[in-house]
Amino acid sequence: MNAITSVVKLHLNRRVVALLVPLFIVAVVVVISILISLLFLRGGSQPGSAVWINASRSNTGMLFSLAGFLVSMGVAFAATTFPFALALGATRRAFTLGTLAWNILQAVYLTVVFAVLTLLELATGHWFFGFYIFDINILGAGDLTKLIPIVFLSVLALLSVGGAFGASWVRFGARGPQVIAAVAAILIIVGLIVVIPSASVLIANFALWWLAVAGVVLVVIAMAGIWLPLRTATVR
Repeated sequence: MNAITSVVKLHLNRRVVALLVPLFIVAVVVVISILISLLFLRGGSQPGSAVWINASRSNTGMLFSLAGFLVSMGVAFAATTFPFALALGATRRAFTLGTLAWNILQAVYLTVVFAVLTLLELATGHWFFGFYIFDINILGAGDLTKLIPIVFLSVLALLSVGGAFGASWVRFGARGPQVIAAVAAILIIVGLIVVIPSASVLIANFALWWLAVAGVVLVVIAMAGIWLPLRTATVR
């Protein structure tokens, strides 16, 4: 447990990147979302109307804007912290578990941030001017029972996937991430080929828990993708 805690502390050394950069990205997306809403307003859309609400809630920028950053942070944290963790006596297993614990902490932090901002948005009547920024479909349309698992599992999965890419780079160099990306692309394409004929049935019977299960499975696979390469990786 001490070794795992030490790994978490090593990750926490990058507080600015972990805690402040996500807030900066969220702030930028807020500004852009408001500017887009003002464009709709100047184009004749009426705040509060069905068209305004549907268009505003279709915005996916708030979640996807963080996706690339979280993956890159997972890559950097896994790849660069690994040598220091080993130098301080952590085992490869402890490093993997410590990284998982760190990813969970980061996911909880961002979930709390999104939940608080969503509550503020709802309490102020969408920032007093009808701006739908966090009360959007991809985040559960203002329903915290949906937003919390969506944000938590999304952040955890993205960080874990990034960690797997970082671990593969430590073990195999540039070829590691390339192989993972190629295999992932092939699996996605094959999956779509299998699913498309039944797409209408799946959509009609879709349940949110499917995504939750998929997120958990992805996290498990990604964490295995961190541990397995690092078992035989050399410190460089």
